[in-house]
Amino acid sequence: MFTGLVEEVGTIASIVESGGDHRIKIKAPVTAKELKQGNSVAVSGVCLTALDIQPGFFCADLARETWTRTSFSRITQGAQVNLELPLKADGRMGGHMVQGHVDGIGRFKALDPIPNANDFWLEIDVPEDLEKYVVFKGSIAIEGVSLTVAKLDGLRLTVAIIPHTVKMTNFGSLKPGDPVNIETDIVAKYLEKWTRRDEEAAPLTLERLVAQGF
Repeated sequence: MFTGLVEEVGTIASIVESGGDHRIKIKAPVTAKELKQGNSVAVSGVCLTALDIQPGFFCADLARETWTRTSFSRITQGAQVNLELPLKADGRMGGHMVQGHVDGIGRFKALDPIPNANDFWLEIDVPEDLEKYVVFKGSIAIEGVSLTVAKLDGLRLTVAIIPHTVKMTNFGSLKPGDPVNIETDIVAKYLEKWTRRDEEAAPLTLERLVAQGF
């Protein structure tokens, strides 16, 4: 489990493709020191397995599914990625519960300074099927970063970003239209499942029959 608090911004040193799978090598002097072969590590919000660890570098293998269904599809050599090690058992929960399982791909729209302030507005377009999980003041992970929803206008998500977050993440390297990994709050997904189960278990009434088209 992760918290969405980025510990280091790594750099893609190389990408090797083989039969649709990819191996990425990441330059990460701080993170590599903490890793052992087979450890989990969140890379821009995707839980991966650290392999072939060397001083200042580690590798990770990406299946075709992971490559095509995450923001990794846009990365090239030199791209920046957000890195976080798993939360220790005695660690402090500083962000929110992040699994490293991407729910969908959003699109980076803008990172603009807020007038008369030092902060920034980050704007992301979210997929239609994820909009139901996004609520005002709720938690969301974008590129593995724990953020709080400040505004939701249709499918346009806006969050306030402090200068430290810009400095400590890959947000400043993104361009309009770039895909970004989105993981919605796990609590929202469980609530939806429980609500749907309760509705399915409810006795049939005239109102339910009408709603179902009978």
